[in-house]
Amino acid sequence: MAKGYWIARVDVRDPERYKDYVAAAKPAFEKYGANFLARGGANTELEGKSRARNVVIEFPSMQAAVDCYNSPEYQIAAKIRQEVADAEMVVVEGI
Repeated sequence: MAKGYWIARVDVRDPERYKDYVAAAKPAFEKYGANFLARGGANTELEGKSRARNVVIEFPSMQAAVDCYNSPEYQIAAKIRQEVADAEMVVVEGI
C-alpha cells in the first residue's frame, strides 16, 4: 500500500498562537501515524512564490492522511491555524 503525504506551505501571521495549533494538532498526528519529514527549516525558492514554512508529513497510507485531516481532532487544530496563518495543503500518494 502506498503511503500518503501532506504537503503544506504556510506563512504564519501570529507565531505565538501558531504554537496553539501545533499543540492541538498533535493528538490527530499521533492517532493517524504521522511522521514529519520536513517541518519548516531553510528553503530555496526555485520557481514561483514560496512560503516561509514548508512541511511534509508522511502517513502509513493515503487514506490515513485524508482521515487525519478530516478527523474531529485535526479540525479543532485547523480552525486555529486558519486564524493565524495562510496556507495551501495537499495530500499526495507516494510511489
